[in-house]
Amino acid sequence: MSKPSGGLMAMLVLASVMHHADTSRSQSRDRSTVPVQHTWNLADLYPSDAVWKQAKEKLVSQFDRVLQFKGKVAGSASDLLACLEFNSAIGKEFGRLISYASMKSDEDTRNASNMALRQEVSQIATDYNSRASFIEPELVRMDKSKIDQCIAQEPRLAPYRMYLNDIQRRKSHMLSEREEKILAESGLMADGPHSIFGIFSNAELPYPTAKLSNGSTVKLDQAGYGKYRTLPNRKDRETVFQTFWPAINTFRQTFGADLYANVKKDMFYARTRGYASCLESALDPGNIPTEVYRALIRNVNDNLNSFHRYLNLRKRMLGVDTLRYYDLYAPVVKGVDLKYDFSQTQQLIADAMQPLGKAYLEVLNTAFQNRWIDVYPTTGKRSGAYSSGGAYDVHPYILINFNGMYNDVSTLAHELGHTMHSYLSNKAQPYPTADYSIFVAEVASTLNEALLNDKMLKTIQDDDLRLSLLMEYLDGIKGTLFRQTQFAEYELAIHEKAEKSEPLTGDVLTKMYGDILKKYYGHDKGVCRIDDFVTVEWANIPHFYLNFYVYQYATSYTASTALAEKLLAGEKGVVERYLQFLSSGGSDYPIDLLKKAGVDMTTAEPFQKTMQAMNRAMDEIEKILKKKGM
Repeated sequence: MSKPSGGLMAMLVLASVMHHADTSRSQSRDRSTVPVQHTWNLADLYPSDAVWKQAKEKLVSQFDRVLQFKGKVAGSASDLLACLEFNSAIGKEFGRLISYASMKSDEDTRNASNMALRQEVSQIATDYNSRASFIEPELVRMDKSKIDQCIAQEPRLAPYRMYLNDIQRRKSHMLSEREEKILAESGLMADGPHSIFGIFSNAELPYPTAKLSNGSTVKLDQAGYGKYRTLPNRKDRETVFQTFWPAINTFRQTFGADLYANVKKDMFYARTRGYASCLESALDPGNIPTEVYRALIRNVNDNLNSFHRYLNLRKRMLGVDTLRYYDLYAPVVKGVDLKYDFSQTQQLIADAMQPLGKAYLEVLNTAFQNRWIDVYPTTGKRSGAYSSGGAYDVHPYILINFNGMYNDVSTLAHELGHTMHSYLSNKAQPYPTADYSIFVAEVASTLNEALLNDKMLKTIQDDDLRLSLLMEYLDGIKGTLFRQTQFAEYELAIHEKAEKSEPLTGDVLTKMYGDILKKYYGHDKGVCRIDDFVTVEWANIPHFYLNFYVYQYATSYTASTALAEKLLAGEKGVVERYLQFLSSGGSDYPIDLLKKAGVDMTTAEPFQKTMQAMNRAMDEIEKILKKKGM
């Protein structure tokens, strides 16, 4: 998304794509009992709902003013500047509005009034996009020499150079003014499959109950499944899987029709804009070569032996004859219980981030002291965790659900990485180039996790604690690199099948997913047995509705690992290059920004460094297990 483009709907969708941690064990309390210093201060955005509504009405009242630029966008340097500055002002205020509405709603998802604020913002995004749909078609009619001439005549156009040049790069995929207006209006329908999935999956699907070995009966909804799949009793885990997945499978044709509708939506936009494939259409806005996507899948497939080594370690530590899919979330080290209060968490994270320098730590302290973070789970609060940096003129915010476990500490370190990226980019860049690409969005967050993990391993000597930390690190690689690439391979396969006009029924989707799942987990090699009833797992993955989003978790992870390796090795200049990267926003294409930071994502080096780090961790685990006689 380019901020000056008038893509307010894109901003709305992006705001909903947030990192989530598993907080199924959150211990909720009444919000009124939480100390105010541990709640975020939304008054930094707007003092009250009434002031927010006034700001929203004021913004909406300006929408028609964009029409004064129709037919004049490329008329002169001054006309071009006036149009782009007006459009940016609308986008900037919208970012502030949606930040407040979204976070207000997330404080208590039961509150209908707060939900209404969010819905209001969704509607005005489409309204403005429709009015402003003439801007890019008029910009397309400019050529590079005219753009350079305008910038030379009007230096205040310099912040828009990246955007204007990118329009030129993508001009063959831009449509006429009327066609762009139709596409803008299609935004009213585009999120239909995703919305239907969310409502059915989270609210209306009749989830089953299961009876556990202790005699208790538990409901296996989304939260229940996330919680009870980690039970130490293996028979209970088997019961959970054998109960949950057949219930999902009952509705596989419904889920299949919904996902197929989403794939057809992607095909509509790709074909309408003249792309050769849905993949090319999805990657082109960030100027990401499709080979980067395909190389990720190829590299992972070529290194499944390392993944299988991890799975065999899990099998060994669990002491089972055959590893099953329901063993993948079970605790492998018994009796390890690292707990931290929030004050200890702040200090631990600050200590871990020392390699990034004093200035970095000062901003972290500001985030802790100035109520940028909503800390504890409360009744009705949105689950998971995220960082929101959409309010350019204010500061980022973090939502977490802190219960004092080490995973909560790691989650906060992760979100603080996002926050630092947003804060430094917003501070250093003018609004038009402040927003960074999703392709690099997980770099800062996962690098923070790597620094925290390194700090913990340098501090803790107890073998069981080290085993726990090392396995948590490997579980992260499993979930972020291998699992997300597995998803990416599946997503590409179903789009390519649809592009050949081949059917995508629930049965077809299940067969395709099962084949890829069994390959990744070494089913035919006896590494991990995949029961047929879990091959409907695709129907429970919301990211498949986000148009080739998941691969970026994996690429960001390999990029951050490569950077962390250089940082911890004390490579000269790496801190300065990394902080410059965090301050660069969208001032260049993400591949080029990472190159400047010292990581070339068009090569295999970042992936190779990640495999080296993974195998080092497994080497240490094997040494500890040998010492313990396991």
